[in-house]
This record gives sequence, structure tokens and C-alpha cells, in this order.
Amino acid sequence: MKKEKEIIEEVKNIFSGYLAKMSLRKTPERFAILEEIYKRNDHFDAEALYIHMKNQNYRVSRATVYNTLELLVNCDLIVRHQFDQKLAQYEKSYGYKQHDHLICADCSKVLEFCDPRIQQIKNMMGDILKFNITNHSLTLYGNCQGECETKS
Repeated sequence: MKKEKEIIEEVKNIFSGYLAKMSLRKTPERFAILEEIYKRNDHFDAEALYIHMKNQNYRVSRATVYNTLELLVNCDLIVRHQFDQKLAQYEKSYGYKQHDHLICADCSKVLEFCDPRIQQIKNMMGDILKFNITNHSLTLYGNCQGECETKS
């Protein structure tokens, strides 16, 4: 598996190419946001990212964070999830395997899982229905059985 630094350099190059293609400015703030995202290993919302960056003494505005997240979604470097009706959450997507999510209805904890049978179902349904499946999203909702964050 590639090291974090290698992946960060690759995503910076992809983002740089995307910004050039769209005739957008390559600002240090945009690249700082991208780098902070690719140092994380969790799901996050825009406000949490903004607060984290302010606490790390980055000089970024809330608007820059929100606008950069949109750009990163558009160039497929992050994925936006809308779990329930809560805030949109994001996660990095480049270089990471396809996975699905379990969401606790009580504490909103997000768990990830990967099951190869889902890929088999996608392939089979695509073949049967003559449909080219390019991606998917599976989110299962329920309750933590044990270490729910609301029970502590």
C-alpha cells in the first residue's frame, strides 16, 4: 500500500490539474485543506474540518473550506455522504477501497465494512440487466449493540 506522503503528492497533482482545467486559482489554502483531509482517517463535516484547521493555526475562512470541499467532490478526491438528514459528511476517496457504511441511529457513529459479495451482486445485476454500474452506495442504519456513544 502506498504511503501517506505519496498519496498526498498524487492527490495534489490531480487537484492541480483539475484547477488548471477549470481555470481556477491554485491557492495555498486549497492545498492545505486537501492535505489535512488526506491526513485524516475518519468521516468529517465541513464545520469540524474548519474548526480543526483554525485550531492548527491555518488562515482559512469558512467559505474557503466549504468551496474547496465542493471542488474536491467534483474532481472525485472526496466523497460526500448524506447519512439521515444530518449534516453532510465527507471522506477521502483516492486510493481507498470501495466500502459501505453502518450508521447508529442513536449516536450517529459511522462504521465501515467491506464484503466481496456486494461486488458479486453488482457484477451479476449489471450482467443480467445489461447495465454498466460505475459506483454504488450502501448504507445500513440501526443501533450500536455495546459501545454506543450515547450510552456512556
